[in-house]
Amino acid sequence: MPFTPFHLGPALFLGLLLFRFVDFPTLLIASVILDLEPFVVLLLGLDYPLHGFFHSFLGGTIVAVVLGLIMLRLGGTARGVLKPLGLEQIPSRQTIMLGSFLGVYSHIFLDSPLYADIRPFFPFDANPLFVSDTSVGTCIQALCVLLFLVGIAAYVVMLIVRARRKW
Repeated sequence: MPFTPFHLGPALFLGLLLFRFVDFPTLLIASVILDLEPFVVLLLGLDYPLHGFFHSFLGGTIVAVVLGLIMLRLGGTARGVLKPLGLEQIPSRQTIMLGSFLGVYSHIFLDSPLYADIRPFFPFDANPLFVSDTSVGTCIQALCVLLFLVGIAAYVVMLIVRARRKW
């Protein structure tokens, strides 16, 4: 998956679909945070796989827990941005942690078929989810774009329904 923006499509879609059960900002951040790993590798020219430890379910679990704890600590700080967009939520420990894990794990699932260097089941040194056929990557990217567009449409519908209820 080329850097991060593609991951926002599924996160937006899932976040709106599961809005009552998942903390929306946490899910969005969690869906892209793993790409800090390849960014740092490229930026610093490290002799390390682009998709290393944190692109595994073990490493991703550590990221999800740390992110969840940070989002719990931040409380309502990040929420002020979403209120004018009609996306206000009252987060709980459960919705934050669910958003964190859902975002991180979806990222790993979307990247694993695309990159041979990912070891999703670390410490095992294999990627049974990898598919060498490049058309699979094209399909996954198209799915991400489609889910982004469906997510935008769902957001617009949600705003319309809320506006009609207020009338």
